[in-house]
Amino acid sequence: MRQPIGIIGTGSYLPVHSVSNTEVAAEAGVTDEWITRKTRIRSRRRAAPHEATSDLAAAAARAALVQAGITADQVSYLVVATSTPDHPQPATASIVQHLIGATNAAAFDVNSVCSGFVFALSVANGLLHDQPHGYALVIGADVYSRILDRSDRKTAILFGDGAGAVLLGPVAAGQGLLGTRLTTRGDQHELIGVPAGGSRTPASAATVANGQHYFTMNGRAVRSFVDASLSSEVEALLRDTSVAAQDVQHFVPHQANGTMLSDVWPKLGLDGATCHVKLEHYGNTGAASIPITLDLVHRKRLLAENDLVLLCGFGGGMSIGSSLLSWPPTRYARSAAVFTPERDKVGATAFAGLH
Repeated sequence: MRQPIGIIGTGSYLPVHSVSNTEVAAEAGVTDEWITRKTRIRSRRRAAPHEATSDLAAAAARAALVQAGITADQVSYLVVATSTPDHPQPATASIVQHLIGATNAAAFDVNSVCSGFVFALSVANGLLHDQPHGYALVIGADVYSRILDRSDRKTAILFGDGAGAVLLGPVAAGQGLLGTRLTTRGDQHELIGVPAGGSRTPASAATVANGQHYFTMNGRAVRSFVDASLSSEVEALLRDTSVAAQDVQHFVPHQANGTMLSDVWPKLGLDGATCHVKLEHYGNTGAASIPITLDLVHRKRLLAENDLVLLCGFGGGMSIGSSLLSWPPTRYARSAAVFTPERDKVGATAFAGLH
């Protein structure tokens, strides 16, 4: 029998600098009211000039390790989901490995854009089955502020910077990751992207002058894709895991757009679940949005042992990733032994940005 693998620690980090709708609206040629009505976002965080994706990822990773009581040198695998890496190469994960001292971890990146965290979670889960006593750090981290055209109202109003992390490790039978479903519709890959900077269109003075290094998105088509695909993906995962929709207690979706989520949510049939939407002050943080939200929910002690938690990401590619988990006893699980309220400095610092 394979050793069950589950989330035994969570962490997150958001930059200190908060950018209001008023500031974003002025640059994008819209109003605060228009942004709030279209997205339900009121502010977002922006990385400091000295902060790169690896810095945010490392802070979130440290918080997850401290929460779980595991040291960095015990980690076997370190996977960073990001579409805004520090550099085209090397992998951002290798830099994070160095920053946190995870000297025994094989480190690599996954880029499935905003679905990346769930894709990375699935990969790490599979690797740990081959090393049942090991641990894996799975981190979602993005710094979208560096690739946005701030005059483009379709994108500039949505995105913020941040990182979230989970530590995977062995859990009891019946707990942990129960199933994952990953799909990609490459025929629609042009809906989201950064046109230049790769082997298809290398960087040049012309690509910079033409703004081809900015993030682009066909918002209307993306919304149609999510509306047409998400419910069937959720249904398929629940069917594969023999779980009834009404038995799911928590739904943690990619925090893409609050208005879109409010339209999609009723179609999923998860009538017994709480849909956790925490984007009001953080915006869409790309691959980081699911683990940031999960960390917030976990640290507020909203997850009980054996609760069924459904994670669902969707994004460029076009891709959808869904994972169903049975929550194990953790430091902040409601029915688990509660640790002393005296918080470690790293965890407190990383979590402070979520209040």
